[in-house]
Amino acid sequence: MKVMAQMSMVMNLDKCIGCHTCSVTCKQAWTNRTGTEYVWFNNVETRPGLGYPRTYEDQDVWQGGWTLNRRGKLKLKSGGRAKKLATIFSNPKMPTIYDYYEPWTYEYDMLLSAPADSKHTPVARPKSLLTGQDMNIEWSANWDDMLGGSTETMADDPVLKKMNTQVKAEFEETFMFYLPRICEHCLNPSCVAACPSGAMYKRTEDGVVLVDQDQCRGWRMCVTGCPYKKVYFNHQTGKAEKCTMCYPRIEAGLPTVCAETCVGRLRYIGLVLYDADKVGEAAATPDEHDLLDAQRGVFLDPFDPEVIEAARAEGIPADWIEAAQNSPIWKLITDYEVALPLHPEYRTLPMVWYIPPLSPVVDVVTASGNDGEDAKTLLTALSTMRIPLEYLAELFTAGDPAPVERVLRRLAAMRSYMRDINLGQDPQEEIAAAVGMTGAEIEEMYHLLAIAKYEDRYVIPATHAEIAAELEDMACSLDVHGGPGMGGMGPFGTGSGGEVPASVENFHALKDRQTSPYTPSTPGRTNLLNWDGRGSSGLFPPAADERDDETSGKAGTVTVDAAPAEGGVFSDDIDDNPAVSKVDPYPAGDPGPEAGGTTRTGDHSPGNEPPVRDEDR
Repeated sequence: MKVMAQMSMVMNLDKCIGCHTCSVTCKQAWTNRTGTEYVWFNNVETRPGLGYPRTYEDQDVWQGGWTLNRRGKLKLKSGGRAKKLATIFSNPKMPTIYDYYEPWTYEYDMLLSAPADSKHTPVARPKSLLTGQDMNIEWSANWDDMLGGSTETMADDPVLKKMNTQVKAEFEETFMFYLPRICEHCLNPSCVAACPSGAMYKRTEDGVVLVDQDQCRGWRMCVTGCPYKKVYFNHQTGKAEKCTMCYPRIEAGLPTVCAETCVGRLRYIGLVLYDADKVGEAAATPDEHDLLDAQRGVFLDPFDPEVIEAARAEGIPADWIEAAQNSPIWKLITDYEVALPLHPEYRTLPMVWYIPPLSPVVDVVTASGNDGEDAKTLLTALSTMRIPLEYLAELFTAGDPAPVERVLRRLAAMRSYMRDINLGQDPQEEIAAAVGMTGAEIEEMYHLLAIAKYEDRYVIPATHAEIAAELEDMACSLDVHGGPGMGGMGPFGTGSGGEVPASVENFHALKDRQTSPYTPSTPGRTNLLNWDGRGSSGLFPPAADERDDETSGKAGTVTVDAAPAEGGVFSDDIDDNPAVSKVDPYPAGDPGPEAGGTTRTGDHSPGNEPPVRDEDR
C-alpha cells in the first residue's frame, strides 16, 4: 500500500444557477491575455447540449482517454508511441477553432468616433481577435445556454445519441441543468501519458496536474489525450496550458478562484487519501459499470490506524491526515455515496465529482399537480421516470442508471425528511431507512449539502505556517510572457501581496495577511484596501517626537539623515534610499569582523536577525 494525497472537488449541481461567475473570475485570473482568448479553464455547460468544445464527449472522433487492449491492459485511445511518432508534426485528432469558437471583440471606436449629426446609427461590428477581420458570430463557449438553439443542435449531442427516440423528442420539455467543468486532475491522467516531451506531470504532494512551460514543445498530443478537452494550446507562446486548480491559493489554504466566487456555494474542496498501487488495477476494470466501485475502492479510510501509519511513513504531515479525516469529499463520496465521477468510462479516474440534480425530477412531479416534496411521490417518480435518469447515467455512471437512482433517492429522502423537521412535525425514520440511512446521517448530510459554512465546504490544509510568507512569492507554472506568473503589483496595492496576487483574492485572506505574524506587508504600513476598521496604527505617519523615540538606542532600527520636512525617509523606505544607514549591531569596543573583531552569533530568529550594514550590501 502506497498512500498518497489528492486534492479533489465535488459540485452539487442542484445549486448551480448558471450565472457563470466562476468562469468569468477564472478567466480574469488565469487566461485574460494574448494567446488564450478562446481558453476557458472553467466553463459552465447547459445540459443537454454539445458542450465546449462542441461534441468533446465523442471519443470515437477525438480519441481521448484510455481503452483496453486484447489482453485487458490499458492503452491510450489515441495510440501508442509509433502512432504518435508518425503524427508528431501534424496531429489530426484535435478540435479546430471552429469546435471551440473564434474569439471576437467589437469595433467600439465606431461608436465613440461617430459624428453627432450622423443620419445612420453607428454599429460596432464584431472583429476577430485572431485575424482582426470582420466576422459573423456563429458559436461560442456558452452557445447552448438555457437550451438556446437546442432544437437545431440536439441531434449532435453525443450523450443523446446513445438514448432512445422518446428522450430525444421530449428532453427539452422535461429537464435542464447546468454542468460546471474544470480539469479533473485525474488519478490516471491520459494527458500526462500522451505528452511526448514529458512536460505534463502530476504533483506528488497533492495530485494537481500541471504543465512545465519550459519543457513543453507544443506537440499538442495532450489536447488529444485529454477526453475532457481541458488542455488548451496557447498560439502566442506555442505552449500547452490547463487548469492549475489555483495551486498558489491551495498551498496557502485558500479555495480555488471558481469556488471562492461561486454564487450558489455548490463547490466542496478537500483532501482524500488513496492507494497509488491500486490505480492501474482500478482503471483496467473490464466492465465499465464497475468503474465507479473500483475507483471508490482506491480511496483509503483516513480513520484506519494502518492507513494513518502508512501515510506517516510516506511523509504525509499530521495536519494533512487530519484534513483528510475532516474532508467533505470523503463524506460525500464514501460515507453518503451521493457524489459521482464525470464519464468514468474514460478510465482516467477523475477527481472532480458531481452530485446529480434532483430538481428536474421535482419539477416534473410538481408540474403534474402532485406534491414534489412528498417522499412516496418522489421515490415512485424516480423509479418510473426514465427521463432524465438515463441522461444522467450516461454522464456519471457509464450508462448504468442504478447508482444514479440510488443517489437521487437519498437526495429525495433528505428533502422529505428535513421538511417534516422544519415544519415542526415528527421526523419519519422510515424515510431514512428506505434509502439505507439513519435519521442522524440524513441530518448530517443535510447540514453539509444545504447550510454548510465556509470552513466546512473548504477543508484545505495549508503548507506549514513557517513558510507561508514564501509561498506568495513562488513562481507560477504559467510564468510566461504576459502570463499570471509574471508578477507585478496587483489590484490591492503595494501592501497587499507583493508580486503574485493569485492567492489573495478575498477580503478574509487580505485581513489575515495583515494581522498574521507571517504577513508579507511592509512593516509599519496599513493598506486601506484590507484595513479591518479597527484602530489607526499604520494609517498615518508618526509624529516627529514619536519617530525620535522609536529610533533612539534600538539595535537594528533606522537613523534618518534628514528631517522629514527636508526629504528624510522612514524605515519602510530603506531599500530605496542609500542615504539611510543602520545602527551598528556589534558591541561597544568591537570593531566588527572587517577589522578582525568577532562575528555576532546571537539569536537569529525572525525579528532578531543582525541587520546588514551598508558596507556589506
